[in-house]
Amino acid sequence: MQKINIVCVGKIKEEYLRSAISEYLKRLSRFAKVEIRELAEGKSVKDEAEPVLRAAKGYKIALCIEGEEFSSEELAKKLKTLCDAGAEITFIIGSSCGLDERVKSACDLKLSFSKMTFPHQLMRVILLEQVYRAFMINSGSEYHK
Repeated sequence: MQKINIVCVGKIKEEYLRSAISEYLKRLSRFAKVEIRELAEGKSVKDEAEPVLRAAKGYKIALCIEGEEFSSEELAKKLKTLCDAGAEITFIIGSSCGLDERVKSACDLKLSFSKMTFPHQLMRVILLEQVYRAFMINSGSEYHK
């Protein structure tokens, strides 16, 4: 089964976000083993860099505004290529202050979901939905319209 890690700085406090995350984890469970690793916020992104780098495994994808933008179909194709190669995939979501440059440089891909800025807690939900959508696209499901 495909292994997907989500390394994120900070905890989800809002119940409605935890519920959405739980729902997408449940949906994704038929395609992949998804593990979320929450790391403590540091005093700065520099303080957060080392724990993030230690937690990240396999093909590392940093979520950052300056990253490459993909359509849902393009993300599905990228994930299919990685899954077919047997790669463990780690998505990295920084704190509200973002990610240290060392983390971004250590990643295989910098991915942007938009030029807009989203709260890092909400980004977890958006990421899980898009990963689920990618698996649904790759399975030929009607979910993606």
